[in-house]
Formats: sequence, structure tokens, C-alpha cells
Amino acid sequence: MKLTVLLALAFALGTSTTARAADHLVFEGKNGPGKGLHIVLMAGDEEYRSEEAMPMLAKILSERHGFRCTVCFSLNADGTINPDNQTGLSYPEALDSADAIIMSIRFRQYPDDVRKHFTDALARGVPIIGLRTSTHAFKDKDLGKFGKEVLGEQWVNHWGSHKHEATRGIIEASAKDEAILNGVSDIFGTTDVYEAYPAADAKILLRGQVLKGMNPTDEPADYKKKRSTDKQEQGINDPMMPIAWTREMKIDGGKTRRTLCTTMGAASDLTNEGLRRLVVNGVFWSLGLEVPKKADVSFVDPYEPTFYSAGAYNHGKKPEDFALGKATTPAPTAPPKMKK
Repeated sequence: MKLTVLLALAFALGTSTTARAADHLVFEGKNGPGKGLHIVLMAGDEEYRSEEAMPMLAKILSERHGFRCTVCFSLNADGTINPDNQTGLSYPEALDSADAIIMSIRFRQYPDDVRKHFTDALARGVPIIGLRTSTHAFKDKDLGKFGKEVLGEQWVNHWGSHKHEATRGIIEASAKDEAILNGVSDIFGTTDVYEAYPAADAKILLRGQVLKGMNPTDEPADYKKKRSTDKQEQGINDPMMPIAWTREMKIDGGKTRRTLCTTMGAASDLTNEGLRRLVVNGVFWSLGLEVPKKADVSFVDPYEPTFYSAGAYNHGKKPEDFALGKATTPAPTAPPKMKK
């Protein structure tokens, strides 16, 4: 009888552990400069397919550079990924041991028990790398100003025409010798340039040249547009909007938190080698590690992400579908039309 009870208990504990592990991904990391350091990647936006991009980046950071990486998702109750669930983040406890955070989230409204893990990490001065919609990561009373106060900018507006005018990244002349830009070149993404006015203490790394179309060979756009700040007209590329910048901010206790923000970063943008290298370099820079001269950012598994569109995610996928050895493939159906 006792043996039966023990076996039943062992089965229950094993099932619980398995279920808990199934809601997130852990990539243990190989030997490399990142060995012993923990990177947490937060996926959770309705449009730009962060649930596909974050595992891909985690694989590169762990397999190519030795970091231990945990990827957290927005899920349904049945464990399937649902980016539209704005209140969910699987395994937020991972943030308690994060040495750096990469986030690609939008208008999240986490409950108190989830939010606390993130705010505690902020209070510790954990470095932050924010991609695309992370300028407007949260929509709640406590973290609603996160973009402006931490990353240096919040949501302002689309500057280029959404889904019609792609982005070419132009290195800021004053930043060309910055280590974080080691090996970074030929930046291109099909997402449009965001209107952005980073904080005065931000170091601008890249500006976004708005193109006339969606191809890297397209000419720069040449019309005028009114700024949201003062309604004054300026040339769409004169000056070009910042699309990547860093900040170093003193926090309580005298520690300095380093942040990298880029308004690029859709899963489809990250097929671009230069942009992947910027993100990987950003992890090294933010942790005070020597930035590689040309970091290896080659894909670990085949990566063909879904083109960005609201709601057009791969329904029914679970975190395990993006595990090591699993290819990323686009949603089988055509993306729905964008909501206005």
C-alpha cells in the first residue's frame, strides 16, 4: 500500500514538473563567453510574431555564445501559444535570476504576481534589450510609462507607411566606432519606421531610411510629413528617425542599467543578419562583456518566420514546437487584413 502511494506521488510530481516545463523553453547553452549568465526572452505581441523570433534568438545566444536562455510566452489555458492574451506570461519566475532581458511585447496587462517579477528585475538594474513594440510594452497603471522612462521612448506613430514602405538602417556617423555595432551592416526590414524622439541621454546608433517600397533595392521616399509632436512638416527622411539607440541610467543604489532599444525587430526583420548581430552585440554590451568583432549569428535551426500581421499567428503551436531541433515555418494560411 505504501509503495502504491509513493508511486502515485512520484507520478503526480513528475507530471507537474513536466507540465510546468512545457509552458516555457530553456536552452542550457554550450561553452562560450556567456557561460554562467542567464538571458530571459519575453514574447508577447499580437502582430510581429515574437513567439517565433524569441526562440530563434535564444538558440543563437545559447548554441553560438554559451548563454543560458529562457523563453516565456503568452499562452491559452491548454498550453497553446496565444499572443492575444495580454495578461499572460509563462514562467515569470525566470526573471528572478535574469542577468539580461530581451523583450518583444506589446500592451501587456500582467496581473500583480507576474508584474512583480519584472519590476523586481528592473529594481536590480537588469539590462534590457527592447524590440519593436516594446516602446509600448505595457498598458497598466504601474508600467504604462516603461517605454519613455526606461527605454527612452514610447509609442508615437507610424512614420513610414505600414506594410508599404520598408526600412533601411543607416549607421549614425557619431556611432560608427561603437563596439555594439561591430560587424553590423546592411540593415533592412520590411516593417516601417516608427516616429521616435529618444530621450536626450540616448546614444543614437541607427536611423531608419523610409523606402518607396518593400524591397531593399527601393529608392528612399521623398515626401513631407507632419510630426506628431508639433504638427510641423519635415521631409520623411530629413532627418531620418532614430531606429536604434542605447541608454545608461543610474538607478537606486548607484548601479547603472544599460538598455538597447530598436524599433525594428519583427520576426521577419530578424531574417536580416545585421539586425540579429545588433541584438546579440547588445547582450554582450549590456552585460559589460567584450563585444565580438563579428558575432556568429547564423541560424541554429531553419528559420522562415510568418510575415507580420495582427492575429496571423500559427494557432495551436506550443512552446515545445520551437525547441532545439525544430524549424520555424510560416503560418499555413494567408495573413488576415490589418485592422485599421
